[in-house]
Amino acid sequence: MQSIPGEGVLPAPPVFRMPIDPRDIAICTSAGEAAPDDFGSMAPPIVQTSLFSLPTFRELLDALADEDDHYVYTRGQNPTVAHVERQLAALERGDRCKCFGSGMAAISAVLMGLLESGDHVLFINQIYGPTLQLANHLQRFGITHDVTYDRSIESIASAVKENTRLVWMESPSTMLFRMLDVPAVAALASERGLVSVMDNTWSTPLFQKPIEVGVDIVVHSLTKYVGGHSDVVAGAVITSARLMEQIFYRAFMLNGGILGPFDAWLLARGIRTLPIRLERHQSNALAVAEFLSQHASVRRVFHPALDPEDRDLAASQLAGYSGLLSFELATDEFAAVADFIDGLKMFRIGVSWGGFESLVVSPNRGDNGDSLAAQGIPPGLVRLSVGLEDADQLKKDLAQALS
Repeated sequence: MQSIPGEGVLPAPPVFRMPIDPRDIAICTSAGEAAPDDFGSMAPPIVQTSLFSLPTFRELLDALADEDDHYVYTRGQNPTVAHVERQLAALERGDRCKCFGSGMAAISAVLMGLLESGDHVLFINQIYGPTLQLANHLQRFGITHDVTYDRSIESIASAVKENTRLVWMESPSTMLFRMLDVPAVAALASERGLVSVMDNTWSTPLFQKPIEVGVDIVVHSLTKYVGGHSDVVAGAVITSARLMEQIFYRAFMLNGGILGPFDAWLLARGIRTLPIRLERHQSNALAVAEFLSQHASVRRVFHPALDPEDRDLAASQLAGYSGLLSFELATDEFAAVADFIDGLKMFRIGVSWGGFESLVVSPNRGDNGDSLAAQGIPPGLVRLSVGLEDADQLKKDLAQALS
């Protein structure tokens, strides 16, 4: 343990986690199943079509009756999209995957496909903001929800209501990256007859596999690490065949939030390099986190490897750490937060994360102090998406902006 005069004892240096499961590397780098007309191509063909013809009318009727397993219309199934869906299902160890035109389309499909008027959703931990905005919108249709920030299993159990249908969680959580005991929450949901859902975007399927510890449904914003190049917007749901059938017919087909064939091709490209990119994201972010934890102008770093409460839980549940973290400046003033962000040169100012580039943003907008306090988010919080640049250069950029 190191210390700085006047700053107290510093946390232990973060632990580098590796290697990635060789089975997952094989899934990511595989060209997939060969199709009769793929010409031996290494990349999957882009089947850019709106519809598919069948030899006879009766075959068309049979396909329409089972459209989640047949190519009829690209709003249902498409070979290029299906290639990516098979890879993601294999990576998450799930039965079925369905890709969507955005992460929010995937989230919407789960909520709208499984819930009815009178149902209740329990959100656990800090949750992606638009997910909660959608939950607020669904109150118009008689679907209610609560949010619990207390992560103890006893508190979570006491928050479950008679009409609770879904428990929805993030671990690590949005903005503060705090861990949940995911197997315990999944077991609680199973005991109560509830469906458990987890947003696994931060970890990707390479660093955490919620389905293996009992979670029913996993959702992803594929826009982030899976795409990886800041050039595609997409989402995914991975679950059992039984739940997917309900989500497919009640939400995916009716809402129309499909993923196009070319965007699926971009995701297939991103998946091929996901393991090697995550190695770089992890090592860079751990170097940045350790640097920030020792800086006098930083109160606290929020990263699962550095949190004294969560370090052991993270080590037991995560196979590695991605590149998204946050830290609290030694100030609560919005002007100081904005000046720091504006002073960065290598970290670009922008929303989203998980691409090749380093990004910076803050939840502090200058007029939302009450909202931040309600969520337990300090006003001096800054979020970094640490990209693939040189780690020493990133640290130098942070140092000059902090000074």
